[in-house]
Amino acid sequence: MLEKTGLAGDIEDAAIVHVPNTDIVQVKNLDIFTPIVDEPEVMGQIAACNVTNDIFAMNVPDISGMLIFLGISTNTPMEVAEGILAGIKYYMEKKIHSKVVGGHTIYSEWPLIGGEASGFVHKDAIIRKQGVKKGDRLILTKPIGIQPVMAAYRLLKDFPEMLEAYSKNQLKKSIDLAIKIMTTPNQDVVKTIHSFDNFSFIHAMTDITGFGLAGHLSEILQNSNLSAIIETIPSIKLSDRLSKDLGYDFDECKCAETAGGMLMAIEPLKAEEFSNILSDNGISNWILGTIDAVSPGLVRISENVENIEITKL
Repeated sequence: MLEKTGLAGDIEDAAIVHVPNTDIVQVKNLDIFTPIVDEPEVMGQIAACNVTNDIFAMNVPDISGMLIFLGISTNTPMEVAEGILAGIKYYMEKKIHSKVVGGHTIYSEWPLIGGEASGFVHKDAIIRKQGVKKGDRLILTKPIGIQPVMAAYRLLKDFPEMLEAYSKNQLKKSIDLAIKIMTTPNQDVVKTIHSFDNFSFIHAMTDITGFGLAGHLSEILQNSNLSAIIETIPSIKLSDRLSKDLGYDFDECKCAETAGGMLMAIEPLKAEEFSNILSDNGISNWILGTIDAVSPGLVRISENVENIEITKL
C-alpha cells in the first residue's frame, strides 16, 4: 500500500521534522487504538504511554505536549469519557511532566483513543531504529507477554471457567504487572542515555509494541544485512503458559505488546556497563542476545534460550 502511494521508506518510530535555520528537530508521533481495559482512567494512561513512547524511542528526553484524539459512541456514559481524559492528563502531567495541549473528539461506533505527541531535540541526539553492527548486544527494559496476560484479564471477567486451572491470585498479579508495564513511560531510559557525554555506543533503538519482540527486532535489522539471535526471554509470569493454552505465538516472540520496553543494540564492550547503570537508575533490563551475520534480516530463537518469568518491574 505504501509503495503504491509513494509513501514507502525506512521504518522509524516517529517522524523527524527539521526546524528551519537550527540544528533542532521536532519528533512527532500519532497513535490511535481501541480499549484493552475497562477502567477509563487506566485506559487513558495506557493510550498516553503508547503515544509518547515512540517519541522516547527516538532518544527525545521530553515531550512538549500531546493532542488527544477520542472517539466515543453517542451513548457512552460521560463519566467514561471524562475518565479517559483524566487518565491521559494524569499521565502527561504526573508521570512525564508534560501537558495536554488540545485535541479532537468525534462520535464513533467503537471507542478510539490516542492522539499526537511531539518533542524537540538536537539533530545529533537522535537514535534511529536502524544502525546495528555485528556483535552488538541487545538490551530490553520491560518483559514481554502483554497479549496473553490481557487476554486472561478479559477471560476472568467474561469466561472465568476457561482459566480454572490457574491460580486467580497469580493471574491478577500478572495482570497488575502488565498494566504497570503499559503505564510506565520509557522516559527514564532516555534520561539515562543523555547522562552520557557520548552515547554513540547505542547503535539502534526502538520500543516494543504491536509487532512483538521478534517483529521489532527484525525492523532494527533493516538495511544491515545482519541477523539476530535471542538467547534470553524475560516474560510476565504465566504469559508463556497462557500463550500455549490460548494459541499465541510466544515461543517465536511474536505476541503483540502494548507500550512495551525499549530495545537497544549496544556496542558489546559497553553493554554490561550500560545495563548496570540502567539497573542503578531503577530500570529493569535484560541482555537478550546478539547481532550476528547468519542470514540477512533473520531473527531466530536460540535452542538453549533462557526463559525468565518476571513478577515485578
